[in-house]
Amino acid sequence: GKTLENLKKGFEAESKASVRNLAFALKADQEDFPQMATLFRAIAQAEAIHAYNHLRFLGAISDTQTNLESAFEHENFASATYPDLIKTANEEGNSSVARQFGFVRDVEREHAGLYKKAIDHMVSEETTEYYVCSVCGHIEDGYAPDECPICGAPKEKFIKMV
Repeated sequence: GKTLENLKKGFEAESKASVRNLAFALKADQEDFPQMATLFRAIAQAEAIHAYNHLRFLGAISDTQTNLESAFEHENFASATYPDLIKTANEEGNSSVARQFGFVRDVEREHAGLYKKAIDHMVSEETTEYYVCSVCGHIEDGYAPDECPICGAPKEKFIKMV
C-alpha cells in the first residue's frame, strides 16, 4: 500500500541526507570549521538511524547469512548499471565523471567478491581487517596495499575500518 511506498521514499531521502551531510562535514573540516563538521556528522548519524528504522519496517534486514546474499546480489546489479552511465558521460563530454563512474563500476564488482569471501570467512570462523581507499572506495581484505589498484592512490589514503 501507500505506507510501503512511503517507507521506501523515506529510506531513500534519509539515506541521501546522511551521505550529503557527511560530504558537508568533510568540506567543513577542509575549511577549518570543526564545530560545523561535528554538527553535520551528528545530523548524518541521525539520518542514518532514520534510514535504518525505515529498512527495519520494510523487512529488509534479516539474518547475516541472508543479508550477505542480498548484498551480493545488489552489488552485482549495481556494477552492471555503470557501463551505460560511463558511455553517456563520455558522449556528453564529461570525461572526469566517466572516470569516476569507472572507479565505482570497478569497486562495485569487487564488493560482490568481498561479500562472497566474507561468507567463506564466516563459515571458517576467520577474522580479517578491511582497508578502504578514501579516493575511490576500493576495499582491501587483510591489508592496505602500497598503491590502490583502482585509482593509484598511495597507501596513506587507505582507512582501516573498525
